[in-house]
Amino acid sequence: MRQGFRVAMVEAGGGLVPAATGETMERLTAPLPLYIQIADTLLGQIESGELPPGHRLPSERELSQTLGVSRMTVRQALQVLDSRGLLYRRAGQGTYVAGPKIERQAGKLVPFTFSMRRRGYLTEARLIALERMPAEAAIARELGVAVSAPVYFIRRVRLVNREPVLLERLTVPADLFPGLENHDLARRSLYEIMDTEYGDKVSKARQSLEPVVATEYEAELLGIQPGAPLMLERRLAFDEDDRAVEHARDLFRGDRFRFVTEVAPLEL
Repeated sequence: MRQGFRVAMVEAGGGLVPAATGETMERLTAPLPLYIQIADTLLGQIESGELPPGHRLPSERELSQTLGVSRMTVRQALQVLDSRGLLYRRAGQGTYVAGPKIERQAGKLVPFTFSMRRRGYLTEARLIALERMPAEAAIARELGVAVSAPVYFIRRVRLVNREPVLLERLTVPADLFPGLENHDLARRSLYEIMDTEYGDKVSKARQSLEPVVATEYEAELLGIQPGAPLMLERRLAFDEDDRAVEHARDLFRGDRFRFVTEVAPLEL
C-alpha cells in the first residue's frame, strides 16, 4: 500500500475495515502517513455508525494481513483512536469500539448533576476533601475576598453510571456559606445547596477550556492511565448580586466527554 493514497473498504472480522485496492484509490493532494489514513477511515466508520459501539475490531495481525502493512503501522493507527477515547480493550479478548461520548454544552452554565440526570444517567459523588483554609492570593483575587480570608476547598470525584468521569476542585467563600461542611456534598449539588440552604442562586459564570493530561494522582482517582487526555474547565461563577461564589478547576475525562457549543454568526 503506497503512501499518499486514500484507503478503500473491505469486509473483515465481521465489519468494514480499510484495505488496499489499487485502482480504486484516490490520490490525495498531499501525502499522509499511512497510519493516519487508516485511523481516519476507521474514525469515519465509527462516526457514521458502520462500526457501532461494542463492535470488536479484527486483531492487529488480521488488519496487517488485510491491508498489506506492518503490524506497527496498524498499532499506530489504533493508538490514534485509543488516545481519543474511541476504543477500549478487554484483556485476552481484543479491541472494541467505545460508546458515544457524553456531550457537555461549553457555552452554557448547566449544573453537572442536572445535565446528567436529564440525559437519564445515574450520578453519584465521592467526596475526597472538604477543608476550611485561608485564601491564597490568586484565589482571593478571583473571588474578590481578602488574602487569608476563610474559604472552603472541595474536591469531589463525580461518577456517571458508577464510572468516575470528572474530578472537581472547587473553592467558595466561607463567609457567604457558613457551615457548608454540615451539608451532604456527596449526594447534593453545590449549586442546589447554595440556593436552597443559603438563598444564594448562581446566575452566570466565566468559563474556559484547556486540554491537559492526567497526573498519576488524577489518573488514580479517575481510573485511567497517567498521561491520558483530560479537559480542564476553569470556571468563576457569580450570583444574582454579581458576587463571585465559586472558583472551579474541573477535570473531565477526554474519553468520556465531548464539549459542544453553538457557532456565533460569521464575522468578516
